[in-house]
Amino acid sequence: MGIHDREARVLIYSHDTFGLGHLRRCRAIAHSMVGERRAMSVLILSGSPIIGNFDFRARVDFVRVPGVIKLRNGDYTSLALHIDIEETLAIRASIVRHTAEAFDPDLFIVDKEPLGLRGEVAGTLDLLKARGVPLVLGLRDVLDDPLTLHKEWARKKVIPALKDYFDEIWVYGMPEICDPLAGIRLPARVRNKVHYTGYLRRELPTAPAAHTALSKISAPYILVTPGGGGDGQQMVDWVLRAYESCSDLPYPALIVLGPFMASEDQSEFLARCERLETVEAITFDARIEGLLDQAVGVVAMGGYNTFCEILSFDKRALIVPRMEPRMEQYIRASRAWDLGLAGMLPNDGVRTAADMANALRRLGSRPLPSTRMPDGMLDGLDNVNRLADRLLHRNGRRPGSIDLAPPLAVVGAEQ
Repeated sequence: MGIHDREARVLIYSHDTFGLGHLRRCRAIAHSMVGERRAMSVLILSGSPIIGNFDFRARVDFVRVPGVIKLRNGDYTSLALHIDIEETLAIRASIVRHTAEAFDPDLFIVDKEPLGLRGEVAGTLDLLKARGVPLVLGLRDVLDDPLTLHKEWARKKVIPALKDYFDEIWVYGMPEICDPLAGIRLPARVRNKVHYTGYLRRELPTAPAAHTALSKISAPYILVTPGGGGDGQQMVDWVLRAYESCSDLPYPALIVLGPFMASEDQSEFLARCERLETVEAITFDARIEGLLDQAVGVVAMGGYNTFCEILSFDKRALIVPRMEPRMEQYIRASRAWDLGLAGMLPNDGVRTAADMANALRRLGSRPLPSTRMPDGMLDGLDNVNRLADRLLHRNGRRPGSIDLAPPLAVVGAEQ
């Protein structure tokens, strides 16, 4: 069978050093791609230690590379293997390259890190570029504050990679919300590669959430989610102190602690929730969309995926963003606040129970996000599919039945 007779193949790389954000974004894109096409397979390269907990559609699969975690001092260490980090990175780079060589993709999408973790994707980019495979860098709507991003990209030599490797840069957001490359001096040839897609709409999974039968509370409730949970202890503690000190809050709370929260913190929070009649907690649910769908409102830290879910399910939200080590969540929350899409309660270092309780009381009276959203805000997956098909058709692939109508105005917006 010749290359033009087989199904189209898309390879997606996600470095996944910590949290759920990269994996869930790549999974949403992969599911949308195969859902819209009769003839496509998508393979995800991921370092997530819990990727096996998630369901994947037919024609979507994953290859897991050895996990690494980032230390507080900025260094990396192997997550599970008792070997030197350089050896771990060499193994990861080898797996990425050999997977690309064997899978022979027609499109390669790199999530967020242009050269991968510590440059581990550079060799694969060389290989696929030599084969004429279209190369795409996918970026979330906000990366960091411009000065920090400028220093990081200069250190990682990102600008030459954007010039030499990538055919297109897809920003999974809208310029009206944020320009993730603001403050970065990019050559015109790089700026011309940028396409804004809009945010990635989320849908209910076909299977229900694992925790549909709650023991103490019932819907409607306020869903409290710190995402992966690795840095969500302060937010969860703040919410719990509000419920511990106020018995008149209008809705019960369901707290999803997250799989990466330290076990001792999980144990403490579960014990505190046991003592509260109107608060229930679980550690993790890979189908959290089902829990979110039943919520009257959401309290979250404002990561990219949770923000997409808040918009997709049209939920009133209170965002409690972190400000270290990145300003990403604060920038996104501030823009959402300015546009009336969500409330915001920044961590002021004091975090009184009364402040959180008052914010929770006001949550139910907030306007729904749908009343404030710009047109096309949730068209991200449709536009990703259109952009992917343009690249695939350019190389002679015929991946399915996508309508190749011109992309919406948010795609390819000039800077």
